[in-house]
Order: sequence, then C-alpha cells, then structure tokens
Amino acid sequence: MATTGVTEDLNLHHITRQQFDRAVPFADNLHGWRGIAEWLFEPEHIMEVTLPVLLDDGFVHMFRGYRVLHSAIRGPGKGGVRFHPDAGVDEVKALAAWMSWKCALVDVPFGGAKGGIVCDTHRLSIGEQERLTRRFTASLGDTIGPHTDIPAPDLYTNAQTMAWMYDTYSMMHPGAANLPVVTGKPVELGGLAARDGATARGAFYVTEHFLAIGGLAGIDSLDGLRVVIQGFGSAGRHAAQLFRDAGALIVAVSDSRGGIHDPAGLNVRDAGRFKDESGTVVGYPGAEAVPSKGVLEIPCDILIPAAIENQITSRNAGRIDTRLVVEAANGPTTPAADDILADRGIKLIPDILANAGGVVVSYFEWAQNIENQQWDDADVVEKLRKKMRRSTEVVITRRASLAEGLESYQEAWTNATGSDEPIPKPDLRTAAQVVAIQRCRTAALQRGVWP
Repeated sequence: MATTGVTEDLNLHHITRQQFDRAVPFADNLHGWRGIAEWLFEPEHIMEVTLPVLLDDGFVHMFRGYRVLHSAIRGPGKGGVRFHPDAGVDEVKALAAWMSWKCALVDVPFGGAKGGIVCDTHRLSIGEQERLTRRFTASLGDTIGPHTDIPAPDLYTNAQTMAWMYDTYSMMHPGAANLPVVTGKPVELGGLAARDGATARGAFYVTEHFLAIGGLAGIDSLDGLRVVIQGFGSAGRHAAQLFRDAGALIVAVSDSRGGIHDPAGLNVRDAGRFKDESGTVVGYPGAEAVPSKGVLEIPCDILIPAAIENQITSRNAGRIDTRLVVEAANGPTTPAADDILADRGIKLIPDILANAGGVVVSYFEWAQNIENQQWDDADVVEKLRKKMRRSTEVVITRRASLAEGLESYQEAWTNATGSDEPIPKPDLRTAAQVVAIQRCRTAALQRGVWP
C-alpha cells in the first residue's frame, strides 16, 4: 500500500501515462504492430495560441490558449474548452487522452480532444469573455470543424460560450451547415435541453445499475444510502437532486469556498437556492461548515468527487470513509490513491465511465445537427440510460475476466518484455481502460498507417 509520506507526481499527463501503462499488459497490445501502444497514447496535434484581447480597461491584455487533438482514429475529435487560471498544455493533453478512452468505452464515434484558455472568468466581464472566446475560435481556424474537432463546454464555460464559438466559426465559414461545430449550445441554436445535467445523469445511471447488478455486496439500490458530493456546480448539483430523488441521503456537499454537512440529510433544493443567492453553500443554515476538501473524509456510502483533478491522493486516501467512489469529475483520484482505496476494499467507478454522460448526449446533439433533426427529450434520456447501463456491464464483465486470467496475462507479459515485475491486479479503472484501448487498437489496425 502507498503511504501518506510518499511524494506524488500530480502532473495530469504523467498520471494518464501511469493509468495507460497499467492497462497495456491486459489490452492484447502485443498482437498487431510493434509500437502501436505509443501511437495510441501520444496526441496527434497540439496547438498553442497567443490571444490579444482588448479589455474594458482600454488595454490589450495577452492570454494563452491551447487545443489538443489526442486521437482521430475512431472519428473526429471531441472535447470541452475550459477557462481556468491553471489551464496548461499537460493538463489539456491529459484531458484529451481521457476523452479518447471515454468515447471508445461508451462507443460513440469520436476521438478525444480538449481546449483551454489561461484566465480567471471571475475577473472578466461578459463582454470580455465574449471577445476572448471569439479570438480563440478565430485563432483555432480550421483545426476545429463539424467533421474534424468539435468543442463543448467545460470548467467556467457554458452554452453561451458555445453560442459565441458557433457564431464566430459560422461567420468564417459562410454558406455551410455549421451547427455541429460545437455541442452544448443553447436549445434555440440546436442544443439539447437534456445536455444540461447529462454528466450527472450518466453518473446516476451507472451507479444505479452498478448496485442493481451486484457491484457492491449487500446493496442493490440507492434507497437510504448516504452520499457526499464534492463540487456543487453543474454536475454536482444535478447529481445531488438525482440521487436524492432515488431515495439517497445527501449528507454533505461543497463548492470552491467550503462545504456543509448534515448527517440527517440536506435539503438540496434549498441548498441550491441558497447558493444562487449567496454564491456559495457556505453559511447554509442548520448545517455544519466543513472545508471544501474536508467533505471527502465525511463518512458515507457513496462519495462523488465532482470538482477538479487530484482531490484524492496518497495524503488523504487512507482517511476516505466510504464504500464506493463515483468519479463525476475528470481525474480526481491519483494512481497511488487508487492503490490505497483498493487495499482498503473501497470500490471506484472511474471517470471515463462515470462522467461519460456528457459526451454521449453531446454526440446525440451533433448527430441531430448533422441530420437537421430534432429528437424528443425523453428519447434522448432513454438512449443515454441504455448506453450507460450497457457500458457499466461491459466494464464489470471485463474486470472479472481480467482477474480470472491474471496468471496468463502475467506470463505473456513476462515473455514479451523479459521483466519479472508483477502486473497490477485489475480494478474497474484498468478494465475500463482495457476496453477503450482495445477498441482504439482495433480501429487503428483496420485503418492501417497512411501513407
């Protein structure tokens, strides 16, 4: 077991590499071309742009933006654009890779991509955000497009951001059917009402089905389970209501300023209204105040990290008091923390499965825009439910088969590499990665290398 004294490498791109390397011995990687693993892991295209923007103070300020296309093996790139002070190329590369595995796992015909601008939206007016968005879109040029790379909202971006991106791209490509260039748009511009909350709904369907088919011994439903949610933004807030409506007790939630805890269960609608009025859940009457990251250690049955990356690490994994972690955020748990949780018998539904609902519904939006169709919202939600349930079953089945064949995988890996180093015991994250990597590998072998 990893210890709290170990210094971890929290670079997200390095973490994606560790996760990938854990899956490779199980992914039939040795069948096919030599070196295909490196092809599958390395990004295809990295773009860095400098963005001069005239701000309200009358000065031109410089911003930096990134767009990474990780893989187009299974289809055009797909991935969000985040506005965040800590955005950087390694972070964007990692998120793009996770999106590749996510799309392959839930079997939508996209590859992975991601974008980011280094900025603090709290310090920018709406007009400044619009000018920044339009400059970024113009700078990306034809690296994005309905059949090449399709952005979507992410941290501190939303449907309005996507409307600005769509409009800018459309002005640069007059006379073309440009609606599919981005997803997560306003409904009036070809977006889907079901897209709002799709990430949370996907996590809910995965968790519900995971319990129903025996993923957690002795528990087959959410009724009466205690749930803690770190992050009370779009995903966390929708998740709180969905899990509460299914009979769970939401005993703690948090946002970037702090958290609140009530062992008898929070009224999530009231907490949401309180945040709308005050800007934070901190100070919600009748609840105990806790630090934002402290909610992770509150005793519960299901813990849902729905905030940002690297929240459960070797430093606090030994104090996590739950039976199941459901990663609604991207990359909230480090590899060292994975090991600690597994050693303690805590199961974890990985991000590339748990939070894939967003990209599934984005795919539905894109498909409708391509075909100039409009689907009924109830049909979209039902299609999402079926896809998430099916993907959950695939991951559970694959983990069982990997565990059963561990000895043979070890022998094959030792013979191929000459290393006596034991391969790790497969968990649900490794199983999900294996499914995704194998699907990408199969597509690469079928397409071949051109020229």
